[in-house]
Amino acid sequence: MSFGKYELNNVYVTDAVKGMKELPDECVDLTVTSPPYDNLRKYSKEKKQDVFDFESIAQELFRITKQGGIVVWIVGDQTVNGSETGTSFRQALYFMDIGFKLYDTMIYAKQNYIPLSHRRYENQFEYMFVFSKGKPNTFHPIMEPCIHSGKKQGGTIRKRAGSNVENADILLPKSGNGESIKEEKMKSNIWFYKVGLNMSTKDKIAFNHPATFPDQLAMDHITTWTNQDDVVFDPLVGSGTTVVMAKKAKRNFLGFDKSEDYIENVAKIRLNQHFPE
Repeated sequence: MSFGKYELNNVYVTDAVKGMKELPDECVDLTVTSPPYDNLRKYSKEKKQDVFDFESIAQELFRITKQGGIVVWIVGDQTVNGSETGTSFRQALYFMDIGFKLYDTMIYAKQNYIPLSHRRYENQFEYMFVFSKGKPNTFHPIMEPCIHSGKKQGGTIRKRAGSNVENADILLPKSGNGESIKEEKMKSNIWFYKVGLNMSTKDKIAFNHPATFPDQLAMDHITTWTNQDDVVFDPLVGSGTTVVMAKKAKRNFLGFDKSEDYIENVAKIRLNQHFPE
């Protein structure tokens, strides 16, 4: 299947904005990406100054996202002169200004974060802003075991008996008392992952990119917000995590990156290692 000059299930060396401008309207079900926020990392190994055109990227993402589609924007903030930049919040507000709904503000928490020596609490997380173009078409929540599964529900709730001060509050049994607690519950919007080699991914080559996110993080979003054969996109594909996980989940994928090094020597190699065909 082709999207203009691009074939699905491939990755291309192209600037994100330029590439997206060549895609048709409303062709993508889900985008999972992480921008090169602030000055924490260079977008490529080239020595020239990188230009990150955030507003144009956001506008093109809105145009190519299907009605009911989702953009997952994974981002954090640099600390400059003792203050966090707030870039992540400014970007979230801009996405809303151009028409996206801020469907959820999720947290990507690192279980084995690296402690730093500074006068502030250790930074353990990044934001995962979930933007929707209208009401999401798909939601397959990730479930997790209930700690008290099988036990009987109990407890009471307090209810005002009346307006008279002399009337004491009364305790009523909670709804569902006596029923068994379910085996599973929906996961919260704080997702914990171990990071680093053999934890974020077993693909050693992925760490030739300076800022990978965990394979399972991408997979969790892909299975939550899409169905089989939907189109998953990453305009800043970097190490290829989003597209590799999309292929594993039997979704179609498309990835762009302006760095030929990342496309040819990281993302394509990972795809070929997992899917020799």
